[in-house]
Amino acid sequence: MYHFLHELLSDKKGGTIFTLFGFWHFFYIALTLITVILLLFALKNKDKAVKKNTAKLFSTLAFGLYIADLFLMPIAYGEIDIEKLPFHACTAMCVVCFLSYRIGFLEKYRSSFVMLGLISNLVYLVYPAGVMWHAVHPLCYRVVQTLIFHSVMTVYGILALTYESDKIDIKKCYRDLIVIVCMTAWAMLGNYTYNGESDGYSHFFNWFFVIRDPFYAFPEKIAPFVMPFLNIALFFAVEIIIHLIIISLKKNKKERNNT
Repeated sequence: MYHFLHELLSDKKGGTIFTLFGFWHFFYIALTLITVILLLFALKNKDKAVKKNTAKLFSTLAFGLYIADLFLMPIAYGEIDIEKLPFHACTAMCVVCFLSYRIGFLEKYRSSFVMLGLISNLVYLVYPAGVMWHAVHPLCYRVVQTLIFHSVMTVYGILALTYESDKIDIKKCYRDLIVIVCMTAWAMLGNYTYNGESDGYSHFFNWFFVIRDPFYAFPEKIAPFVMPFLNIALFFAVEIIIHLIIISLKKNKKERNNT
């Protein structure tokens, strides 16, 4: 059984490979957009409970994909890929969004988790570096699992922000900042815990890009002191923009209802 599953799930080298902005990259992006459009259209006339439960379902699906991957990685790659531990915003927000439906204390921060998760997963869909580095076939397990996971999280983020917009209040944007700061601290803990060399172990991780910037524009010695603060500022700025967009949409909807 192991041999069969390993052959099925292992990386496929040679031939067609997944490339940035290639056909298969656009295919996964288009699949995400089509799914969002179809869901918004299908749920348009449904009651609020159905809409919110659909969003919750996608959160559960994303969490299920993430947990299943932890069990399948040793079969596919022969080891646990430490890179996929929940120290990136994509995976960390998947976990806390799932828990926010089950732990009362986290519920009030859900919209903040959703915003950070949506931004991070959208960025990954546009620039899926984690799969490009491996130069593997677009339909191998590594690519399919990773891109589908980020697609599901993106769909969830859009649905959650759309159908739970009543819980989003720009006056409480300090919660967004708290979540981003906590995510930065959590990523730093992961990086400084798992980075290093010892007895054949040698790894350098850059979870949430708090050690080096994605394009290595800052010098190596300066980046760790700049990136944590730059990340906080950039993500918070984008989330404020999302708040303003939601406010504008609410205002337009209210004006249409009054006419």
